[in-house]
Amino acid sequence: MAAPGSTADRRLRRGKDFGATSEQAATNSEGKGLREISKGRTPLSERKSRWASDHNGREEPLTVLVADDHPVIREGLVSLINRQPDMRVIGEASNGQQAVEKYFALHPDVALVDLRMPIMDGVDAVKTICAKEPSARLIIITLYQSEEDVYRSLQAGAQGYALKDASLDDLIDCIHAVGKGKTWIPPEIGAKLAKRVTDPELTPRESDVLHAVALGKSNKEIGSQFNISEGTVKVHVTHILGKLKVTGRTEAINVAVKRGLVRLDGTGGP
Repeated sequence: MAAPGSTADRRLRRGKDFGATSEQAATNSEGKGLREISKGRTPLSERKSRWASDHNGREEPLTVLVADDHPVIREGLVSLINRQPDMRVIGEASNGQQAVEKYFALHPDVALVDLRMPIMDGVDAVKTICAKEPSARLIIITLYQSEEDVYRSLQAGAQGYALKDASLDDLIDCIHAVGKGKTWIPPEIGAKLAKRVTDPELTPRESDVLHAVALGKSNKEIGSQFNISEGTVKVHVTHILGKLKVTGRTEAINVAVKRGLVRLDGTGGP
């Protein structure tokens, strides 16, 4: 869980930012502009966010990096963003590792990062970028809206969470808001996230046991897998049921899948 007072913790607990609308984003960001775009610019953390004007007095576009492993979706996003008069896509990536490399090579104002990609997933890519550049402005874009996915994304350092089936207006609002340093989350999942922040956290071992339970393993099999006794497994299962507020394994699996704590697609985790 994010350390108290940390940047991630503040992002997770700022309920006023959950479900920011375009009107709210505009109101919240009044007087704050996008960062200057220039060749050979200093690192993002050292640059003041503001609108930049060229010699003709026109605002330069917000630069965007798009990372998604599905070519059709990536190209669609690039096309939509490039149609906006105040935005320009300056780079594309097809996996998480490439997204990290392209980010530090291009230093975009905003990066859209797919949640689930090969080699390195979106959350790990966000963590890697934020570890070197804490003020990076990153948006996770995905088809998934489970509270755990949103929670993990913001905890990693993302400031926005956009759904791939969102309207064009919502996507553009999200990019604008994050470009101005605001947190943007779809209104329909803001309440879920607020609830997740207050839910008790599973320990790493409890998460391991939960994944094994979801795969249908018995206490004996789980004990053998993790080199612990059946009695210890039972204790972990009891704690899991209590934290998920359920009474049995089947219900625990259903809740865990719904929340994004486990996936039943063979990957074993969120």
